[in-house]
This record gives sequence, structure tokens and C-alpha cells, in this order.
Amino acid sequence: MQENKKFKLVPSKKTRYLLPNILTLTGVCLGISSIKFSIDGNFTLAVTLILFAAILDALDGRIARLIKGTSEFGKELDSLTDFVSFGIAPVFILYFWELNNYGKLGWAITLIYSVCCVLRLARFNLTKIDEAENWKNNFFEGIPSPAGGLLILMPLIYEQTNLDLGVDARYLTPYLTLLIAILLVSKIPTLALKKISISPKTTVFLLLSIGIIVIALLFYTLETLLIFGIGYLISIPISIIIYKNQNKKNAEKISDENHEDIL
Repeated sequence: MQENKKFKLVPSKKTRYLLPNILTLTGVCLGISSIKFSIDGNFTLAVTLILFAAILDALDGRIARLIKGTSEFGKELDSLTDFVSFGIAPVFILYFWELNNYGKLGWAITLIYSVCCVLRLARFNLTKIDEAENWKNNFFEGIPSPAGGLLILMPLIYEQTNLDLGVDARYLTPYLTLLIAILLVSKIPTLALKKISISPKTTVFLLLSIGIIVIALLFYTLETLLIFGIGYLISIPISIIIYKNQNKKNAEKISDENHEDIL
């Protein structure tokens, strides 16, 4: 008697690949939906959806590695999702909010940012780091697309917070967008913090910090995003200094090892 075959979406041994890809697809849905809400004039919700898409982008890869569900398909899907959620959606939100007032120039800035984002993602996919320079995994080359997508929204975020600091945020929009576009394709090192060792003694403080950040995002979402955006921009010069110091130490270490081999 022939055994009945049950329909399976994926083989049972590969079900672990589903969760990361579901999170990735959810992120792209959030990114596209943010464009829809910006067209409707609901910019606060549009920005919030980009934030959720960035959180999912940070989680999907880590979850995939945790459950050993990484795959080439997931890697390519993640890059395509990043382009939609952080290369198209944020700048379209800005276009419907302010850049459309600049006419053809505003559309040109929109295109420039999107092109820089896709170039940045293509370069990231091709980047390979030698084992001898494993420390470089803690740095990105240029700013990552999720950070760029949130950074260009800072003028909009500032206006939505109703803060009055005497700054015309709308005036800064085209200049900030072009600056972030350049930083996306630049080779400026920025902190990635992929491989950071945490001692058991500091775990409690780390969890407390995460809890405070979550609470701040829940009750003061836009204000917290604005602070993080400013903090990230400030961290870029610090990242460059740390990168140069580690690069110098690594070069000295390699030089010493070569000298010992000669002796």
C-alpha cells in the first residue's frame, strides 16, 4: 500500500529558513506601506514604519545565524528588501513632504539618494574580509542603508516633534539627503558592533539600557529617534579614530610576526 504524501511548503529540515525570510518580507511590506501613508499625509506613521523595518532588518540576520537558517536566497532577499525599505521608501517620504517643492531638483535628489543606496548594497554584497583582518567585521564601509534611511528623515522627525530650537529643518532637507547619499557610498568606517564581547557583570546594565531605550521609543518615539540620529552622526568621527588605531595596531602586529619569521 502506497504511503500518502503530505503537502509541505518546504522540506522539514529547512523550516528554519522560513522565520528570517518572513521577517525580511515583513520589513519590505512596512517600507512600501510607509510610502502609502506619506502620500496620505500621515508622516508620523510613515516614519514609525521605517523604524519597525529597521528593527526587523537588525533582527532577521541575527536570528538566521542563531537558528542556523542562513542561506544565499535570504542574503539576496535581505539586500532587495533594504533597497526598498531604506533606499526608496524614506526618500519618497521626504519627496512627498518637502522635496517636491524643489521641482526637478527635488526629484533629482530623490534619484541620487536611491542610486547611492543601491550602489552601497551592491558593494556590501561583494565585500569579503580576510581572516587576518577579522577585526574589520566591527566596521561598515560607509554608513549602512537602514541608518541612512532614518538619518535623511531627521528634518521630518524634528518637525513632527514640535520642538522649537530655532532651526528651519525643511531648509536642511535637500542638503542632508545629499550628504547621507555621499556617506552611503563613501569608504568612511562606521561602527557595526557585530562582534562585541560582554562580560557577565555588565549584562544587567546592558539589559537595563535596552529596557530604557524600548520605553523611550514607546512613549517618545520621534524624540528618541532624533537623539539617536544626532548621536550616530557624532559617532562617525569617533569610528574613524577607532578604525585608524586598530588598523595601526594590526599593521604593527603583522610587521612583528614577519620580523620573527625572518629571524
